[in-house]
Amino acid sequence: MKTTLRYWIMVAFTCSIVSASNAQQKDIEAIKTVIAKETSSFMNVDYANWADAWLKVPYVYWSYSDSSATSYVEGWEMLTKTFAEYFKTAKPSKATITNEWQEIRVYGNGAYARFIQRVKDDIDRDETSQMRVLEKTKDGKWKVICVGAIAKYPKE
Repeated sequence: MKTTLRYWIMVAFTCSIVSASNAQQKDIEAIKTVIAKETSSFMNVDYANWADAWLKVPYVYWSYSDSSATSYVEGWEMLTKTFAEYFKTAKPSKATITNEWQEIRVYGNGAYARFIQRVKDDIDRDETSQMRVLEKTKDGKWKVICVGAIAKYPKE
């Protein structure tokens, strides 16, 4: 009897580990998808999809630094005001965007992602080291709450 009980306990334990690993992998794929959506929507001047990728809360944060400037914006209201003109006047990009994923960690309903982003188009673009912080909403969707991007210098 003890052997049978131990067997079923081991089976249940193994199943729970496999289930948790599958759930984490699904979260990681969903996080990559949201990050790609946020970036491509911005580059393609698609405000509706860009905004949909964000959690609209006062603690969102966006920052960017390259050789020409360093800038940051705090709060959803200020973020939308900051980019309002861009979404009205910019032209969609035909860029190819690739992300080299360095790290994605999921902590319950929060996640941290770090990656190298390369943009190829007819404009001289920087390679950037980027990170995102995301939160999972009550309906199970991942949303961006923090963007950080720093251009690599010197350029190679």
